[in-house]
Amino acid sequence: MLFHDCATAPSPRCVRIFLAEKGVTVPVQQVDLMGGKHMGPAFRALNPWCTVPVLELDDGTCVSEIDACCQYLEAAYPEPPLMGRTAAEKGVIAMWAHRVAVDGIGAVAEALRNGAKGFKDRALTGIHAHAQIPELVDRGRTRSAHFLDWLDARLAESPFVAGDAFAYPDILALVAVDFARWIRITPGDTHPALNRWHAAVSARPSAQA
Repeated sequence: MLFHDCATAPSPRCVRIFLAEKGVTVPVQQVDLMGGKHMGPAFRALNPWCTVPVLELDDGTCVSEIDACCQYLEAAYPEPPLMGRTAAEKGVIAMWAHRVAVDGIGAVAEALRNGAKGFKDRALTGIHAHAQIPELVDRGRTRSAHFLDWLDARLAESPFVAGDAFAYPDILALVAVDFARWIRITPGDTHPALNRWHAAVSARPSAQA
């Protein structure tokens, strides 16, 4: 198995943390996103959507997207479970993971990709050019701030995002909170539960992956 990564991008970091929590080490191929290597024919043959992360399996099968990569790894390496054991656990974890991905990572990406000069004509990922919409910067920042508020409220009633144990949504939420620094949105004194949780999950060895 080969992991196509970009050390500076948030999406593959989710998979790196997932791998580290599983105790799985795989060879890594760094993809130069700023240099446009993900848009070239060699990478496009692996992933026609031209995004990282990508897991290239030993039989040549390629799996892209955070959820898909992590679902593959959960099935291939079931211990420790990060996506639940029972049907109820799996459903709850999937629910929280979706909300964090949309309201957290997605919100930050909306603000960043529509405002940063480096994303000119790259406001959306993929093979097509999409112009930036400056009005979406403020919306993305507002959504990101709301994300921190509701995450703090959730963590005030639960030690981890999806319940009593560290799981996949915590990985996504850690990446989302750290990603929000790129747009200067950070937890403050009004987020005590979030700060407690963030310190704890950041101290896990996997957070350095």
